[in-house]
Amino acid sequence: MSHSWRDDIEAAVKAGERISDRHIVDQVRQAVLTQRLPPGTRLPEVALGEIFGVSRSVVRRALTRLAADHVVDQRPNQVSRVRAPSVEETRETFHARRLVEGEVAALLAGRLGGDALDALAAEADAEAAAHALGDEPARIGHSLAIHHRLAELSPNRVLGTMLTDLVLRTSIVIALYKRGSLASCYLVGDHMRLLDALRGGDAEGARQAVVQHLASLEGLLDLGPRDSGTDLKAIFGAAPAEA
Repeated sequence: MSHSWRDDIEAAVKAGERISDRHIVDQVRQAVLTQRLPPGTRLPEVALGEIFGVSRSVVRRALTRLAADHVVDQRPNQVSRVRAPSVEETRETFHARRLVEGEVAALLAGRLGGDALDALAAEADAEAAAHALGDEPARIGHSLAIHHRLAELSPNRVLGTMLTDLVLRTSIVIALYKRGSLASCYLVGDHMRLLDALRGGDAEGARQAVVQHLASLEGLLDLGPRDSGTDLKAIFGAAPAEA
């Protein structure tokens, strides 16, 4: 986006829109997916209420929904935090996604129309272009769009729903465990190899393209704990508080 979150809020207010808990859920989820809001980040109700210009009850509803989606952790008498999965859960998440997305890709091989394949190829091209420009949030967005589209296209709706959940969980663990020295988790050619298999009707090739892509991605991670300090106002576009 070329403008800040506050521009969006001001436009919404001028249009007579209310800032709802759904809006907060979408904003926080997107910040997590694009790795701008790291796991373990505290999400105080008062601070979020001030940033979004809503009451604590609205924030509380949003946090409850985010907890149900496995985006945040809520514990009694504690401030909510963005989820910080353990190393064991990280490995289990990647294993589950390889199984589910591999099967979805195999089912889709040879079954996608030209429009669907063209849309996936456009996202892969846009991802490569964003990487070349050093625009990591945009690159992540295009990468996620590919995998979410596969979930939407899945002929098995249960697997599609599972894949949508696993894509989110994987993004969270990547944000937590990506090596600090690694600017990007971009894997050159991986998505195009998957698309070639889908276009050619190669079910096993599509499955293996997914498995190898996710195994390579997991191999880029540093599976050790990491601390991070995060300025929520900077993440969501508000001016930082003065010292």
